[in-house]
Amino acid sequence: MNLPDFSKYADNFSVKGFTEKIGRIAKRAGSKLVYASLLLYYTLESKNIPTKEKAIIIGALGYLISPLDLVPDAIPLAGLGDDLAVLTFVLQRVWSGIDDDIKSKAREKLSQWFDEDELEGAEHLFDDNPDDNPV
Repeated sequence: MNLPDFSKYADNFSVKGFTEKIGRIAKRAGSKLVYASLLLYYTLESKNIPTKEKAIIIGALGYLISPLDLVPDAIPLAGLGDDLAVLTFVLQRVWSGIDDDIKSKAREKLSQWFDEDELEGAEHLFDDNPDDNPV
């Protein structure tokens, strides 16, 4: 899969836009996409992440928020698949900077929208690719 240039989506990112989008699509998107986006969102607050990596995160979250991406979100099932692919790609890139505090914040917020079974599913975000399984 050819991923887009994330930097062109950076202008779409805002805290308000992010929280509105996640709140609106949480159940439809599923716990994995929401967990990935929350991990990246909370990673932006970390001092352990270089500015260059934060710019990539902002671009990826902007891509999630943008109504104009490779596969429109309105298309059932496939519409959010490209968003999850982008978030997963960026998450793997910055994984070494994601500490337990970030994971805890993401899980706590996730628990507001999902039940225990769905939360467990999010814990296995990278199970589709066991060779690259940082979670």
